Amino acid sequence: MNKRSLLTALALGLGASWAIAQVPAWPAAKPIRILVGVTTGGTTDTLARFLAQELSRDLGQTVLVENRVGAGGNIAAEAVARSPGDGYTLLFVNTSHSVNMGLYGSRVPYDAVKDFTPITQVSTGPAVLVAARDFPARDAKDVIALAKAQPGKLDFAVGGLGTSIHMAGELFKMTAGVDIVNIPYKGSNPALLDVVGGQVKLMFAPVINAVPQIKAGKVKALGVTSTTRVPALPDVPPIADVLPGYESTAYFGLLAPANLPRDILARLHAAAAKAAQSPELRSRLEPDGSRVLGSTPEEFRAFLVADVEKWRQVVKATGAKPE
Repeated sequence: MNKRSLLTALALGLGASWAIAQVPAWPAAKPIRILVGVTTGGTTDTLARFLAQELSRDLGQTVLVENRVGAGGNIAAEAVARSPGDGYTLLFVNTSHSVNMGLYGSRVPYDAVKDFTPITQVSTGPAVLVAARDFPARDAKDVIALAKAQPGKLDFAVGGLGTSIHMAGELFKMTAGVDIVNIPYKGSNPALLDVVGGQVKLMFAPVINAVPQIKAGKVKALGVTSTTRVPALPDVPPIADVLPGYESTAYFGLLAPANLPRDILARLHAAAAKAAQSPELRSRLEPDGSRVLGSTPEEFRAFLVADVEKWRQVVKATGAKPE
């Protein structure tokens, strides 16, 4: 190699080294975004914003929540699935992420497990079967008896098709072998208000939403969807006491695009799990029967695989539709 070639090679090498040195280590380059496929104000959005606040504090970088609403969460999920796996774009999900694979079928342009890196499952939360005050049932057993005596005559207010509370009703109908008609609403609150007003007689509602109405005597609580009683509703039995094996709880968790580098995954998991186990979050969630988790990425992946298949089978058996 002549002198000119040697100098050129050295210059190129130094230039490459300088360029590499200029690439800031994650997450210093830019703010982190957490996409959420629901509107602001609900449980999913509230949890995502709490998590963003804690991650920002722990990682020393701004973490922003972006509500990318539409198609039951599919728009936000697709955007994250197509994003680089660099730790700067994340997805906060709920049970709809699992349900959509069966509910929308081939119309879902991604795989709920393979196209993502699970970080942690933050929590799970039960629902409660409530009824209008004048509905002649004291518990889930009475509802089943009435539904069998009047096929297709009873109705469920459904606070969002494809949601965990929609699936709680579908699983109830499938397990009990009854025909109850769905009345769709855009959100749990308007659905619950119509049960309070008696326009619709039955509903599966998130415990956190329903407790004030139950305690005010505006609706009756007939059973919870967890396998154990809920601290906020100690006198309300699990539906599983009547339908053995019945369980339907919502979950909330954090995902990244596929192929997230291991070092970034380790940092994100440590920060997210720490946030999930914080006393502040526990005090918010546990009185309503929620379980705070902060699971490992491997545990969350195994859960997702099982949950997608569970709801795929329920949708297939009940013929549930997204609209």
